[in-house]
Amino acid sequence: MESKEHWERVYQAKSPEEVSWYEPTPEKSLELIANAGITREQSIIDVGGGASTLVDCLLREGFANVSVLDISASAIATAQQRLMGDANNVQWIVADITEVSLPAQSYDLWHDRAVFHFLTNPDDRQRYITLVNHALKPGGHIIVATFAPDGPARCSGLEVMRYAPEELHSVFGDNFTLMHSENEQHHTPFGTEQSFIYCYCIKKH
Repeated sequence: MESKEHWERVYQAKSPEEVSWYEPTPEKSLELIANAGITREQSIIDVGGGASTLVDCLLREGFANVSVLDISASAIATAQQRLMGDANNVQWIVADITEVSLPAQSYDLWHDRAVFHFLTNPDDRQRYITLVNHALKPGGHIIVATFAPDGPARCSGLEVMRYAPEELHSVFGDNFTLMHSENEQHHTPFGTEQSFIYCYCIKKH
C-alpha cells in the first residue's frame, strides 16, 4: 500500500514529461521488441508501462494484443486519455507486480523498463520472477531494463538496485537464456544522464 500511495503521488504531482525516466519515443525498447521477431497478433505485456508512450508506438505498429500493467491508476489514466478511443484496444491492469495474479502462459513478450530495479526486497524480487515464469509462455521473450552499476543509487526518492547484465541474468535463473544485453545513456528531462542496461532473454520452458 505504501508503494502504491508513493506512485500515485508522483503521477498526480507531475506530468509524464516531468519524471526522470520519461522518453519521448522508447527507441531501445522498440528496437529490442522488433528484434524479438514476434508477430502482430502475439501478446505483449508492458510492466510498469503507466504513462509511457510505448503502448502508443505498439498500437501504431499494428500490435493487436497489448496489456499495460502499472501500480498507479493515475499513470494509466494519463495514457488512456492520451490514446482516446485507441485505449479500448489495450488491456489495462492496475496492480502491484509483486501481488497481482496473471493468467498462466498467456504472454509472448514481457517488457519492463525501470520497475525491477525498485524491488530492493529479495522476497519481492522472487515473487516477480515466479510471476514471469508463470505468465510468460515457454519460449517467450523478456526484456528488462534496470539501472547499470554506474547508474543512480536512488530514483524518485527511493533506493534502487543496480545490475550488470550477468548479475541480472543470474537473479532470474537458469530458466532464462540471455540472448543480448546493451547499455544506454538515458537523457532525463532535466539535462542529466542515467546509465541503464537492457537484457533480452528467452524463457526455456
